[in-house]
Amino acid sequence: MVSTLIVPDCSSSTAAGASSFVPVNKVRIRRSVFHVHQQISIARWGPKASLLNIATRRLFSPMALTVASNAETSAKVIDGKSVAKHIREEISIEISRMKEAIGVIPGLAVVLVGDRKDSATYVRNKKKACDDVGIKSYEIHLPEDSTEQEVLKYISEFNDDPSIHGILVQLPLPRHMNEENVLNAVSIDKDVDGFHPLNIGRLAMRGREPMFVPCTPKGCIVLLHRYGVTIKGKRAVVIGRSNIVGMPAALLLQREDATVTIVHSRTKNPEEIVRQADIIISAAGQPNMVRGSWIKPGAVIIDVGINPVDDPESPRGYRLVGDVCYEEACRVASAITPVPGGVGPMTIAMLLSNTLSSAKRAHNFD
Repeated sequence: MVSTLIVPDCSSSTAAGASSFVPVNKVRIRRSVFHVHQQISIARWGPKASLLNIATRRLFSPMALTVASNAETSAKVIDGKSVAKHIREEISIEISRMKEAIGVIPGLAVVLVGDRKDSATYVRNKKKACDDVGIKSYEIHLPEDSTEQEVLKYISEFNDDPSIHGILVQLPLPRHMNEENVLNAVSIDKDVDGFHPLNIGRLAMRGREPMFVPCTPKGCIVLLHRYGVTIKGKRAVVIGRSNIVGMPAALLLQREDATVTIVHSRTKNPEEIVRQADIIISAAGQPNMVRGSWIKPGAVIIDVGINPVDDPESPRGYRLVGDVCYEEACRVASAITPVPGGVGPMTIAMLLSNTLSSAKRAHNFD
């Protein structure tokens, strides 16, 4: 069942500026929707990673930046769905080349615990995406009352299986399991989510290269690269400080030589800080929190939020909105990702990219 939050229409003038940044756990939103963003990562971070070069290459198509449909808006739309489609096509070509050259097919194993419908949907989508590009997928579906040791047993088997190049643990896990223990059990060589502490540690250190970068943040940087957005020397603000999105997004922007500020639930006067940003990455999980008045004219906005809000006119009874008030932002920003259709579609594409890169590395295939 979807738990939703009733929020004012962000296009309403009476609502403008009314949002405040409160801790996410005080907002009644569907938690699991945000977990879709846990399932992205991108290939090895470094100049030798051929898939990284593919993923970050600019999209030169004249259709790359489309103007928002509303005649009153001026912002360009950063089309994540289109970028993800291009990347998946490129991945499929690389997988075919690898199979023909050395007879290896990349393999991805997914561990799903429990019967959450949303998690099951995500896993089905991943399996379909794997089938589409030629990755062999494996799934272990355990009951809700499984023990942590049972999960660790399967992870250990996948770690030792040379036909599996990536392991993904679908989150959230049941409450009786220690999420940190389970994620840390995944071999760093197969940590396609990029959540292993060694990967995060390497990401944070200058001169060190993680084997995998956490998925959603890397997807955000890929979108900026694909659309030719200059990051070096720019002032960037990341809204949210989670281990999954906010913190690694800030580290990635810093690696790109941006001047980075993190805004979080204890930040005073967040509007003033956000208003200074040339680039905004919002991952707060609060619908329509960032208003047009928060945005510097000409800023580029990457909206990671996927928040269900009540909508009686929708057949589902709700609709998805981002953290940023899209209608207001379009009148101020130079470019923005829509929700849905922005960061979300990059999720699985980046996961597939990581899996292919892992297979290439394991078999020393360029």
